[in-house]
Amino acid sequence: MSELRFDGRVAIVTGAGRGIGRGHALLLAQKGARVVVADYGVDPAGNGTSSAPADQVVQEIKDLGGDAVACCASVAEEVSATSIVETAIEAFGRLDIVVNNAGIHDPANFDELSIEQFRAMLDVHFYGALYVIRAAWPHFVSAGYGRIVNTVSEAMLGGVSGLTSYASAKGAVYGLTRNLATEGLPAGIRVNAVAPRAYTRLSADHCDSLSHLYGMSEDKIQQVNASMPPELCAPAVAYLAHQDCRLNGEVLQVGMGGVARMAFIATKGLREAALTAESIADNIDTVLSIDRAQVPSTDDIFSPLRAK
Repeated sequence: MSELRFDGRVAIVTGAGRGIGRGHALLLAQKGARVVVADYGVDPAGNGTSSAPADQVVQEIKDLGGDAVACCASVAEEVSATSIVETAIEAFGRLDIVVNNAGIHDPANFDELSIEQFRAMLDVHFYGALYVIRAAWPHFVSAGYGRIVNTVSEAMLGGVSGLTSYASAKGAVYGLTRNLATEGLPAGIRVNAVAPRAYTRLSADHCDSLSHLYGMSEDKIQQVNASMPPELCAPAVAYLAHQDCRLNGEVLQVGMGGVARMAFIATKGLREAALTAESIADNIDTVLSIDRAQVPSTDDIFSPLRAK
């Protein structure tokens, strides 16, 4: 297959000053996209701000012969998030791709987390994605084209101790992704997501603590961490952001040199006209069996009614 190029396309990558987002921005630029490197320069918990990370990545792109501009703006505030889209239009005259990667990380056990910490996660991960998409949406509709790549997490499905607030916010992003995919398709907008596996400054402390919990040696921990460079997440984002990608509403688990589909499933289950708690108990193995399971769609909601 020929190289997937982005010549003439303009992309926004949020959280692009470091780690995973930096990898996305660099690869898109190397493939010809003009890139808005958006990063507020905060620490992993969302504190402080600096324009330096975004500026440094822009310089890296320019040193490689690419074209990029920096935008030091918070995605957690609507006006500020909108300014990221305005930067793309003012600098390049168009917008084709939004990669919502910006995030914070503040792991703690559920009973130790404050409501404010939950809100902070939602503000950055969910509302941060929402604000940027809402600002970009009219430009996509007017052009009859757009690609949105959101960032979710395996933790939202698999469950990880200490990540309740983070995973809950990512679950909200997943719901946004699936539903926007349906609404955007008639306008030529495709919406997908990635669930990255990467060792970054956001994940470092939690990854190390979990590794120690499972009794890994220091050498083994370093070996595992070295296998998860953030740059290995970028190829999947480039694929999902490309005009030739036909996927819509999908999540790709990426990192460590691998890529896989990640999805909720609905089992064939049990159907009885007079369903009871007792019949569920008696047939729970049938209810849970993944034999002939499917990824649910809107049509599945109404299929029992159409069958009658």
